[in-house]
Amino acid sequence: MSVLEPSELERAEAERFAAVHFRWNFTVNVLDVAFFLLALSMVSQTTIMPLLVRHLTDSTLAIGLIPAIASVGYLLPQLLIANYAEGLRRKKRFIQIISGIGERGPYLATAVLVLALGDRAPDVVLIGFFLLLAITNVAAGLGTPPWYDLIAKAIPANRRGLWAGVSRGLGSLLGIGGAALAGHFLAAYGFPLGFGLCFLAASASLIVSWSALSLNREPISVVTKPRVSLSAYLRRLPLILQRDANYLRYLIARSIALLGSMGTGFFMVYGVERFGVEGQMVGFLTGVLVGAQALGNLALGALADRIGHRAILAGAATVTGLAAASVLVIPSAAWLALTFALVGVATAGNLVSGLNIILEFCSAEDRPTYIGLTNTLMAPATALAPIIGGALVGVIGYRPMFGVAVALALLGGSLLAAWVAEPRHSVRAQTAPAV
Repeated sequence: MSVLEPSELERAEAERFAAVHFRWNFTVNVLDVAFFLLALSMVSQTTIMPLLVRHLTDSTLAIGLIPAIASVGYLLPQLLIANYAEGLRRKKRFIQIISGIGERGPYLATAVLVLALGDRAPDVVLIGFFLLLAITNVAAGLGTPPWYDLIAKAIPANRRGLWAGVSRGLGSLLGIGGAALAGHFLAAYGFPLGFGLCFLAASASLIVSWSALSLNREPISVVTKPRVSLSAYLRRLPLILQRDANYLRYLIARSIALLGSMGTGFFMVYGVERFGVEGQMVGFLTGVLVGAQALGNLALGALADRIGHRAILAGAATVTGLAAASVLVIPSAAWLALTFALVGVATAGNLVSGLNIILEFCSAEDRPTYIGLTNTLMAPATALAPIIGGALVGVIGYRPMFGVAVALALLGGSLLAAWVAEPRHSVRAQTAPAV
């Protein structure tokens, strides 16, 4: 695939612009992510949304549709937009539209729908909720490749870990308050008013997030690709895996590591069944998880800039294995705090480095494609891990399943450390100026 090569003057000007505006762009992108995460904490897909659906229908299948629609909606569109994004000299205007109207707008629409019809037409609200959930996640999928390309242009490789750690760490801390506010709304006002207020508060936070995103001072993309037909674009994707053996090894190793997370969603259930964990202890363990994740984001973000994202991901996989191993040996419920602290640290490592490392496998013009391709190819492991874990519990029980999780997580971490070369050392990854 040919590229539109820049002149030396264009390249120098883009690098100068990025360096001059680095601090500004770092700050606004921290605020964007932090307030976005605050919004999600007030309408959590694991707590608030399932409870809302439960008020609208007795169907457990409907509750299961929430993560299914979110995952499919987010992952599938990414490869479809990458070809378009690679031809844009500037990404911000497209991102503003797709993330403002498509991704953030449905939260406000959900608030209006719940407040207006929650009591009178629950079936209509249920259908509308799932439609809006699909819209926001499809828009997020369409926006992710160009957005992360914008991040790559605005924040150099040796500062992306710090940015990810600070933004996600701040978002986690704000999320503690957001979750408390959502709990207050639900306890004080119930259904539908409490849920409507949760979505309204989330929408307010999303407006702040979008405003910060819009303040980006975007460097021009000095290298772009001419667009090709979708069929031609899809035909060349296998060539990426054929010519980039290190990237293929990364995908294999990371997929195994993700399968090793199969036990994570069952730690609390196991604690309830074995140790009788309930009430206040559940709240305490949740606090340990969130606190460890917040601290982990801050620490691992800075560390990733020094040692590379591959090492962080290898460590995160190893810590995931240790978390599953700890469940096998702890003598009492109090020791579950160690397990959930390990889960928080591992989660932070995956969030800090999971997307950042992709930018270091490729040259500037290929970033949208690599982001979309990676997220699509990782989808099976991400989706199947909890399903396989649940199936194994039904066949062999919790403890053997945790043993399988330990083995897969440690294998994935070892492969990332010993089999995958640090991509940051590649000349292709050095496309942003050091600041």
